[in-house]
Amino acid sequence: MNRKKSVYPLQPPRERGTWRAFALALVMHVLLGLFLYHGIHWQNSTPAGAEAEIWTDISPTPAPTPPPPAPPVRVEPAPPVDQEQADIALQEKKRKQQEAARAAELAEVQRQKALKEQQEQERRQAELAAQKAAAAQKLKQEQAEKLREQQEQQQQKQAQLKKQEQEKQAQLKQQQEAQQKAEADKAAKAKAAAAQQQAKQKLEQERRARLAQLQGMAGQGEGGNGLAKSGTGSGSGGTAASPGYADKVRRRVRPNIIWAGETAGLETIVSVHCAPDGQVLSASIQKGSGNAQWDQAALNAVNASNPMPLDTNGRAPATFLITLRPAG
Repeated sequence: MNRKKSVYPLQPPRERGTWRAFALALVMHVLLGLFLYHGIHWQNSTPAGAEAEIWTDISPTPAPTPPPPAPPVRVEPAPPVDQEQADIALQEKKRKQQEAARAAELAEVQRQKALKEQQEQERRQAELAAQKAAAAQKLKQEQAEKLREQQEQQQQKQAQLKKQEQEKQAQLKQQQEAQQKAEADKAAKAKAAAAQQQAKQKLEQERRARLAQLQGMAGQGEGGNGLAKSGTGSGSGGTAASPGYADKVRRRVRPNIIWAGETAGLETIVSVHCAPDGQVLSASIQKGSGNAQWDQAALNAVNASNPMPLDTNGRAPATFLITLRPAG
């Protein structure tokens, strides 16, 4: 036994239930044959005739003699169906049913697959549409954010420019106010200085007038007239002045002339009264130039030249005339 098993190791296993399947197949074939036989016999049977009676009001007439009935047609029974052909037909029918079922199942699978693919495609399209909508919304939001930032930057820039302009206007206003204040202070100082200078000149003139009066009185006591000597040259002293005294006076007065106006045709003669030590007792316009401002500038220059230079004898002339012209 062991040897046979080693020689035939691949012997197929013995099937079970073969007789039972054969018996069931035989029973099915018998039932099929009975069904076919009774079906054919039922179809070949002669149908029974129907009878009906008709009554009318017409006078009775002799009824015609009915024709004799036709003899029944004998139907030959169908030849018995071969059992093998019936099995083949049954198997063919089962095969067709199975093929139809498989085709239907395959069609259903294909339909389900197509439906699934369609649903997947619709899902993908919906996702793509959602992605596009989200991208468009995001782009719209980014553009709106960018526009808002640009507007904010522009507003900030405008605010800065406005602030700078306001600061510039404030600084300009402050500068103008400071300049106006400085000009006002300067004018006030100039006015005060002019008033002070005028007061000083007035006091000086009064002092010189008194001094001249005292000197005149002293000259008269000595038998001479100190005011009788008056010079007539440009910057010249009196008749008692030396020839070089006029240049001394000119060099003393000219640096004190302050004039920025017209120079053509202006000439002023100033009469000067001095003390022996050169102190200017008084100064007045002997002959004006026709320009009051220039005449005043010439008079201011003479007063600013106090004291006058002394002559060669160590004394200043009591009275002399100075002719002044603007430097041109």
